[in-house]
Amino acid sequence: MNAVYTVTMALLGAAVLMTAVRLIRGRTPFDRIMAMDVLSVLLVSGIAVHAAASDEPANATILVVIALLGFVGSVTAARLAAERAKNGAEDRA
Repeated sequence: MNAVYTVTMALLGAAVLMTAVRLIRGRTPFDRIMAMDVLSVLLVSGIAVHAAASDEPANATILVVIALLGFVGSVTAARLAAERAKNGAEDRA
């Protein structure tokens, strides 16, 4: 179990680094929004793997809160970016 835990956390860490690069180098706001959403999913995944490896079911509350915050943040940012894009298109017309 320890080897699986180590490999899983290493892969999640690599995914976080690649997503951080996308967050920094994203060309559009939608790229950055998606990167933040993926980072929240990776954070939840990392906490879930740690909870499973250490047999701590108390982390379930933390998982739900972070997942909900990530979802609400992504939806809010996407709506804001879409509204800005729509207003920008109207200004050019």
